[in-house]
Amino acid sequence: MSLDNIILPGILLPDLYKKALLNSTAERVSAGPPKDSSIAFLGNNQQHIAVIVDSTEAIYLPDEELNFLLGILTACKLSMAHIALLNLAGNPSLDYTRITGQLAAEKIFMFGLKPGALNLPLQFPHYQVQRYNEQVYLSAPSLADLEKDKSEKTKLWTCLKQVFSIG
Repeated sequence: MSLDNIILPGILLPDLYKKALLNSTAERVSAGPPKDSSIAFLGNNQQHIAVIVDSTEAIYLPDEELNFLLGILTACKLSMAHIALLNLAGNPSLDYTRITGQLAAEKIFMFGLKPGALNLPLQFPHYQVQRYNEQVYLSAPSLADLEKDKSEKTKLWTCLKQVFSIG
């Protein structure tokens, strides 16, 4: 008979474990509700592309702006499956380290945001493709402003062609 096959009756267990592992009379300290540190986003993030907006009108984007974004993605031969759409209003503690860490974002597009909104340690103007920390950053006016102005759309398209090597 080996020690691996010993079966003890239940009546012996209280005698084996006389001392409790936890002190049931000790004060309980509550740490509060657990902090959810996951980033809320729309899309599947298959290409590790983060598109960041700041919209208080909708969870992610109002319908008109979302349709405009879908048009931009289609022109770049992308879809919602390829990106992660993040709303800064829905992720108040969002910064570039969380985006690159949790989403493994390689390309980060900011619409209607300045780099300081994500605590980036550098500043750059709209339509300047900026490489930093092995990521590509691009800042542009809000999608609502872009949709209304043809010259701004052209500037954005020039940058997107450079980022995605579109001929």
